[in-house]
Amino acid sequence: MKADIILAGVGGQGILTIAASIGMAAVKNNLYLKQAEVHGMSQRGGDVQSHLRISSTPIYSDLISKGSADIILSVEPMEALRYLPYLKKGGYVITNTVPFVNIPNYPELDNVLEKINQLEHKVALDADNIAKDAGSARASNIVMLGAAIPFIGLSFEQVEEGVKILFGKKGEDIVNLNLKALKMGYEFAMSKK
Repeated sequence: MKADIILAGVGGQGILTIAASIGMAAVKNNLYLKQAEVHGMSQRGGDVQSHLRISSTPIYSDLISKGSADIILSVEPMEALRYLPYLKKGGYVITNTVPFVNIPNYPELDNVLEKINQLEHKVALDADNIAKDAGSARASNIVMLGAAIPFIGLSFEQVEEGVKILFGKKGEDIVNLNLKALKMGYEFAMSKK
């Protein structure tokens, strides 16, 4: 089992929460894990990229080289396009279609989505609306995590356990809300597979 994942988005969108959830699931299942936040962490609204590598065999580098990522998981559509050079042939892009417009020259959303729709292997979803339906717009990152599960080599139940561990101290209501968001994202991706 091996998955090299680029997590992309904008500061404050929950990239580290996604990484921590996957990391909890990987460690609990005796997998090797390496993670590196490459830039943007210190600035809310700045671009964020995190490399996340999980494997059943030892991992020697925490960085993913260009052209070798299995997945780009992006909580923002323009950021998905920014990291396409890292995606390997046959890799998947899983992205939110709702933009986080934080710069004055943000490209036309229709142009961004058209480029995403041209990709051969993609799951593009309105994670913000799905999260609202789950009970909180703040859970859109967990919706995105759910949509990525069919492609990361961990089962739904394994990632679900990681989410339970991560949010456990916040109380049962928060755990259940996030589990609902996770399941809704997963079901969306499975319906498109």
